[in-house]
Amino acid sequence: MKIAAIYARVSSDQQKEENTIASQTAALVEFAREQGFSVPDEWVIEDEGFSGASLLRPGLERLCDLAAEGQIQAVLIHAPDRLSRKYAYQVLLTEEFARHGVETIFIKAPHAGTPEDQLMLQFQGMIAEYERAQILERSRRGKRHRANAGEVSVLGGAPYGYRYIRKTTETPARYEIDATEAEVVRLVFEKYTVDGLSIGVIARLLREMGPPTRRRITRWERSVVWGMLRNPAYKGTACFNKTQVGPRQKVTKPFRLSGRAVHGEKTSAHERPRDEWIEVPVPAIVSEETFALAAERLADNKRFAPRRTIEPSLVQGLVSCRKSGYALYRTSTRSSARKIHYYRCLGSDGWRHLGGSVCDSRPIRQDLLDHIVWQEVIWLIEGPELITAELDRRLDAARASEPTKKRQEAVERDLTRVSKSIERLVTAYQEDLLSLDELRRRMPELRAREQGLRAELQAIRDQAADRMSFLRLAETLTAFLQRLRQSAETLDICDRQRIARLLVKEVLVDDDTITIRHSIPAQPTTPATGSEPPSSNGNALSSDRSYLLRSGSSFADSFKSLSALYV
Repeated sequence: MKIAAIYARVSSDQQKEENTIASQTAALVEFAREQGFSVPDEWVIEDEGFSGASLLRPGLERLCDLAAEGQIQAVLIHAPDRLSRKYAYQVLLTEEFARHGVETIFIKAPHAGTPEDQLMLQFQGMIAEYERAQILERSRRGKRHRANAGEVSVLGGAPYGYRYIRKTTETPARYEIDATEAEVVRLVFEKYTVDGLSIGVIARLLREMGPPTRRRITRWERSVVWGMLRNPAYKGTACFNKTQVGPRQKVTKPFRLSGRAVHGEKTSAHERPRDEWIEVPVPAIVSEETFALAAERLADNKRFAPRRTIEPSLVQGLVSCRKSGYALYRTSTRSSARKIHYYRCLGSDGWRHLGGSVCDSRPIRQDLLDHIVWQEVIWLIEGPELITAELDRRLDAARASEPTKKRQEAVERDLTRVSKSIERLVTAYQEDLLSLDELRRRMPELRAREQGLRAELQAIRDQAADRMSFLRLAETLTAFLQRLRQSAETLDICDRQRIARLLVKEVLVDDDTITIRHSIPAQPTTPATGSEPPSSNGNALSSDRSYLLRSGSSFADSFKSLSALYV
């Protein structure tokens, strides 16, 4: 007797409530009994409320684990669309089961034993995928129509401060104010608009007060408060069609620096333009004036918040921590004599992370780090051979591959002849001197030749334009670098910042090293700062000079080497 597992799936909450998954399971159990399969009770696997367009389903993962462990010999499924709504996923899963010696059996599909049965199964998979796309389009149009009619059923779950009341035969679905949660919402708006507290302070205040969030926990995050202040439902107009799914744009520095692929979904929600939103009336918790005041303060905080850098520094936005991968932000402290600025790792702030700080890096003196990076930039500027060598290399390549003027004229003549030949063929066909079959036979060859000649001619012109631009740049480069070297020490911080961002790609700091990644390729030579750059394999070499960038006088607290990676 073969040992089998049963897999059933429904994708919506309504199907869960109507218990349609139970009918699938019952039919599969009866089929297993008739066919002589042994199915243990713990191997009756159900995925309730999971879409068939995704492979991230707990029941499906458990089923794949059983197959990989060799504990089952067959998988019983009601229909191919219960396994997946996408034909490609169906093929992927059935092939994975087959590699482990597990047979996939659909009770509402022919057994794929003959080519005809396999073709029928493929058609069923493609039809299921088409039906899903059709369902999504119909659902989108239906939701948009109901939103224009003012129905809140298209909004799904109610935000914090409301309860969602399902529709009945007498009344439509609606939002109802939750008195306890509404007081918290009013408190948030009051603290933000009247008392002038920041979002972070309000989040910490809510944590101390201890009101439960919608998920019944007491951990209030700043993002929750920020989203609450921006939600127009609290002023009485909930909005539908606010977001759309698009490619994920944000790639965090820890993943980028580690060289790993970004985990999770490759798509995310992006906000649509405001004129595309559809307003649905709901009970108001705060007045329109209060909500408008909060929106105005949110906009002002982008410009005037204390965290905004009023006085720019040389490498702000370029510095990252090599140990944790987090960016470094600028902070300051005041001594009895002056104000001292530091760069601090985001991972070293315990209040930013649930489990406390994730990095033990200490703050770095801003003025000293900026000085080291600026000296490296000066060294690059004082060595114009780096840029001139690159220009010479490109010019040599352009000269070696550039066709002669004679070749350009020959290509232009050939192109003219081909164009006239095409015109003559078309004229002959119009005058009934050439049959359609003959025209179709001769025209593709001429079209292909014309396209090739045009591409070659464009390449010649592009190379000539590149060569002229390189020559003009080479003529003015020496004079430009000379002027830049003369004024390097007198430039203001904004001009220095622009130059640094042109030449420096990134600055990585560690306990005892600084790594400066340049934006131009260079051969490692001894820089003017007295430190020794890395060898060609990228390994940093230590120098005798140390930079006391952190407090304390121990050897570990000093940066012992300044390394420059040329990328």
